[in-house]
Amino acid sequence: MQKTEKFANKLKKLRTGKGISQQQLADMMVVSRSAVSMWELGTRLPDVSMILRLADCLGADSSELLDIFQESQGEANIIIVEDVPVLLRGTVRMLQEELPDMNITGFSSGKEALQFAESHNISVAFLDIELDDQMDGLHLARELTNINSQTNIIFLTSHAEYLQQAVYDHCSGYILKPLKRERIRHELNNLRFPVHGLSFGEQQPGR
Repeated sequence: MQKTEKFANKLKKLRTGKGISQQQLADMMVVSRSAVSMWELGTRLPDVSMILRLADCLGADSSELLDIFQESQGEANIIIVEDVPVLLRGTVRMLQEELPDMNITGFSSGKEALQFAESHNISVAFLDIELDDQMDGLHLARELTNINSQTNIIFLTSHAEYLQQAVYDHCSGYILKPLKRERIRHELNNLRFPVHGLSFGEQQPGR
C-alpha cells in the first residue's frame, strides 16, 4: 500500500461511516468536492489545519488522523541551502541544537537539494537567496514546492529587496542575516503549513 493510501482509506471509511457524500463533506469543510475526492484517492494530502477541520466535521479523533497523516507524509526533514561553507555549518549546528529530534541536512547548491527532495519529504527549507551557482534561492523555492506543495520555504538573506518577490511566491518566512535563535523559533512557530510536533514553548532564559 502506498503511503498516502492509508490516510485516503481512513478518510473514506470515516465519511461513509457517517453516511455523507463527498459533496456534503466538502460543504461542511468549505472546500471543493474535487479536494475531498483527491484526498480520498490519495493524490493529494490536506494540510494540518484541514486535518483538524476534517476531524471536527467527522467527529473523529484528531490525533489519530494526524498520526496517519504524518506516516503518510513520510519522515519529516529540514534542509538548509547556503553556499558559504562557514555559514552553512553554523546554520546546521544552530538548528540541530534547537531541534535535536529532527532530521537536518545542509547543502551548498540547489542541485544537490533538489536531488535530495526527490526522495525525501521536505517539511521546511531554509534557503539563501543569492546562491553561487546556476540556481538562485527564489528559483530553487519554486522547484521544491513543485515537488512538494507543502514545503515551507524560509529565505535567509542579507538583502531586503527580495522580500516583495518572496511574499508574491507565498514563502513561509524571510530572515535577514545574521540568523538568530529567536528568529528561528518565531518562523517555526508560524509556518505556513504546520508540521505536527514542530513547535517551541516560551523562550528559554539566556538563549
